[in-house]
Amino acid sequence: MQYYDLVIIGGGPAGLAAAIKAKEEGVQNLIILERDSVLGGILNQCIHNGFGLHTFKEELTGPEYAERFIERVEELEIPYKLNTMVLELTKDKVITIVNEEDGVTEIQAKAVILAMGCRERPRGAINIPGSRCSGIYTAGAAQKFVNIEGYMPGKEVVILGSGDIGLIMARRMTLEGAKVKAVIELMPYSGGLKRNIVQCLDDFGIPLKLAHTITDIKGKDRIEGVTVAKVDENRKPIPGTEKYISCDTLLLSVGLLPENELSRQSQVILSSITGGPEVNESLQTNIEGIFACGNVLHVHDLVDFVTLESYSAGKNAAEYIKGKRFNKKGIEVVATEGVRYTVPKYINDENIEELIELRFRVGNVYKNSYVSVYFDEAREVHLKKRILAPGEMETVKITKDMLAKYPQCNRIIVKIEEA
Repeated sequence: MQYYDLVIIGGGPAGLAAAIKAKEEGVQNLIILERDSVLGGILNQCIHNGFGLHTFKEELTGPEYAERFIERVEELEIPYKLNTMVLELTKDKVITIVNEEDGVTEIQAKAVILAMGCRERPRGAINIPGSRCSGIYTAGAAQKFVNIEGYMPGKEVVILGSGDIGLIMARRMTLEGAKVKAVIELMPYSGGLKRNIVQCLDDFGIPLKLAHTITDIKGKDRIEGVTVAKVDENRKPIPGTEKYISCDTLLLSVGLLPENELSRQSQVILSSITGGPEVNESLQTNIEGIFACGNVLHVHDLVDFVTLESYSAGKNAAEYIKGKRFNKKGIEVVATEGVRYTVPKYINDENIEELIELRFRVGNVYKNSYVSVYFDEAREVHLKKRILAPGEMETVKITKDMLAKYPQCNRIIVKIEEA
């Protein structure tokens, strides 16, 4: 058995930022566990720019953004294990790992930060009818083939889903010489950032078909084409609207799922909406001493927000190791009337220095509406928003003074109100 004060599971942007902050806060006996052969996580294959505008006030590529944190980890002499798979995590913070050098090893930690990131939803999760031919990839897998391995998945491409990875891969495949024939989106709105729709589709003349889906895949050995149809308000295909598009590659960008198998093992309560842990204002889960941050908690649109959240997790884990406890469940934050979820789920005012940022996503597109926050029946926040969309994460600030005004508050309610 090995003993550490803090174990960070995951060496991507969340894990790196959390480890750096914890070390700066005085935690000496810590380690990062990473299953890949390098640190940096998904950023290593995201060679497009647009990272770091909030954190560094400049545009960086994914590898450049990751490298700044990796260099800091090296400066602080934070130990890490690569090619290391975490097999098990218990609620008592016993971690079972395996790698080539050490074989199977057990680690006892005082505190754990979950930073495992997320994975893509595969074809099997969305039940597209049609043949089981080759040439069908998740957008992230195609991104790795093109940007890291140097392989082109195909030349005539259809993309299902308009999440950010799908939009970025539409541009990337075009730049590498492929013909992207269409991006197909089930919902009547895009799931990606507005800037990615403009820069990745509009600038390259790639059509985005909203309220459409794929109803059939043709091809025996290799995909030969897909049948696309419009859908009604219940997302059911409308007969007579079918159109055939020939292609040799289908990329799936149909959502990301927080990687929480280890969280389940340790009896962490997961949100039915995000798939990530329910946390309080300190990013602690229902298991004392286990914290979560980054895409394992909820899927972010900007890595800069992952970094800020992870700094907070690292700082709070350090305080926990020094003896502070965040056990009180606190005031429940309720998402309703257009708001799908909030992070955090619970707020303890005594653990907030000045303010806390509530992050959330909406469930539909709203124009000229208000984000309202109620403390029980009293409305305390009423922010006008020109547009709210599911693809963009929103933030509202809850201050210490607001909490002090309502000492008997039972619920904080976040909702969208029409103008």
